[in-house]
Amino acid sequence: MADKIKCSVGVFAYNEEKNMANILNALVEQKQDIVEIVEIIVVSSASTDGTDEIVKEFCQNHPKVHLIQEDERRGKSAAINLFLKEASSDILIIESADTIPENDVIEKLVLPFNNKKIGMTGGKPVPENPTNTFIGFAVNLLWSLHHEMAKYSPKLGEMVAFRRLFDEIPANSAVDEASIEAIILEQDYKLLYVPAAIVHNKGPENFSDFVKQRRRIAAGHLWLKDNQSHEVSSQDSSLMLILFFKACMRNKNKIGWVIGVAMLEVYCRILGSYDYKIKKRNPFKWKTIDSAKSLKYRSKDKE
Repeated sequence: MADKIKCSVGVFAYNEEKNMANILNALVEQKQDIVEIVEIIVVSSASTDGTDEIVKEFCQNHPKVHLIQEDERRGKSAAINLFLKEASSDILIIESADTIPENDVIEKLVLPFNNKKIGMTGGKPVPENPTNTFIGFAVNLLWSLHHEMAKYSPKLGEMVAFRRLFDEIPANSAVDEASIEAIILEQDYKLLYVPAAIVHNKGPENFSDFVKQRRRIAAGHLWLKDNQSHEVSSQDSSLMLILFFKACMRNKNKIGWVIGVAMLEVYCRILGSYDYKIKKRNPFKWKTIDSAKSLKYRSKDKE
């Protein structure tokens, strides 16, 4: 029997008590036919709720689970650098603590590394927001566009795997996965989108939170272009126009909402540009979006 591919998983949390047990259960119950998860390292960045206590309890029952507690919240990229120092595997996986992977995601993300040219893989985020409200529709539409875009030009996020090709990423990056993409591509490795690797997440539920999240990402992408000379595929205006046109064709009964989402995205990008270029703000330590923290997904294996 061939040796399993070893990997280390990093989970990054700030006040994630609502989902912490869910994500850890999902990770310890992952299929491991072709991979071996040697460790699950949770970096808790100065959490003030019950996050750390939940992880400590898991550590008692699952020796592969470890907790790193930051005394100060320095941003997710800085937390990823702590994980990089602690992890022991050559294949590394990072995941936000406000998501839940399906039970075969690790295997699907890691298997492609048998191809020596692959440097980074990413799964398909699927939001649990209902589509009967405009903001819920907007969240689902944007992730749908992310999926379509990633098939043309991989743009990876929420849960990614990558080779250990570097010791750290820029600690002041507000778009950590995109920063990793830039480093991987710089070293002549390829990115691979794995749409069968499903990761469930939750988007904002109200207008204010939606704008906060999108303008922060927009500013982060501008910082990325200036500091790492990398432009994510969502910055390709021609591609975005094509994808929005296709979205109009798929949602003819809600074409007004599709146009509204497009206008809202432009508005958020203008705000992000204002923040970064005029206010000189780089939001790498962003405020949490509370309405995006109530993920209700329940694995079908548990039903």
